[in-house]
Amino acid sequence: MRSLLRTLEHATLRDIALVCLADALVGASFGAISVSGGLPLWVPVALSVLVFAGGSQFAAVGVVLSGGGVLAAVATGLVLNARLLPFGFAVADVLQGPWWQRLFGAQLLTDESAAFALQESEPRRRRAVFWICGVSLFVVWNVAVLLGGLAGGLIGDTDVFGLDAAFPAVLLALVLPSLADRGTRTAAVAGAVVAVAATPFVPAGLPVLLALVGLLLAGRPAVASEPESGSGSEPGSVEPGVAAEPGESESVVAAAAGKEDVR
Repeated sequence: MRSLLRTLEHATLRDIALVCLADALVGASFGAISVSGGLPLWVPVALSVLVFAGGSQFAAVGVVLSGGGVLAAVATGLVLNARLLPFGFAVADVLQGPWWQRLFGAQLLTDESAAFALQESEPRRRRAVFWICGVSLFVVWNVAVLLGGLAGGLIGDTDVFGLDAAFPAVLLALVLPSLADRGTRTAAVAGAVVAVAATPFVPAGLPVLLALVGLLLAGRPAVASEPESGSGSEPGSVEPGVAAEPGESESVVAAAAGKEDVR
C-alpha cells in the first residue's frame, strides 16, 4: 500500500479523501434511513458489502420501504448498476493478477474509482489510483453504513433531520449530468410522466420499471441527406448513365474554363 501511495501526488490523495468524506455522509444517511424505515440492520450492511453501489442501494431500499416487492427492488438496482458496464471495459487494464484479485477489483468499481483511473494515462498510476480509491471507499462506505444504521435505530424518525431527502438527492445527482443531452432529457421526462401516471394503478416499485418506456423516445442519430440530382450539380459532375473514366471530371472542368476564356 505504501508503494501505491508514493506513486500518487498529494493533490490526488487529497481529492480521494474528500470523496471518501462525502460518501461517508451519504452512507450514514443510507444506513439510518434503512433501519429507521423498518429494515433490520443486517440488510443495509449486507447490501453495502455485496452490492457496494450507492445509487442501486438507495433505489432498492426505496422500493422496498415504499411497499414494493423484492424482485422490483432487484430489477431497479440492476438497471441503475448497468451504467458501470462501460466503465469496466474502460479500466479493464488496471485489473491484473489472479482471478480472485480481478474479482475483488471488479467489486471496487464505482463511478469515483473509474473517474480517478480514467484521469491518469500512465499504467502504474492508473492502477494505484484505482486501488487506493476503491479500497478506501469500500472501507469508509461500509463503516459509515454500519454507524448510520446503529444511529437510525436510536433516532427512530430520521425525517426530523431531513435524511428522507437523501434518496431522491442521490438519484438526482446521478441523473443530472446526463440531462445535458436533448435525447436523454426527452426520455427522462417521458419516463417520469409514465411513472407518475402509473403510480395510482400498479404496485409500488413497478412505476420505476415502467418508466423505461421513455427510452423509446430517446433521440436517434440524424441521417445526412443526400444532394439532389439534376440542377445544382457540382462543377465537373458527370451526367447519370455516362461512365466516367479516371480524370474525366477534371478534364470537363478544364474544357469549360477554356471556353469561358475564349468567350
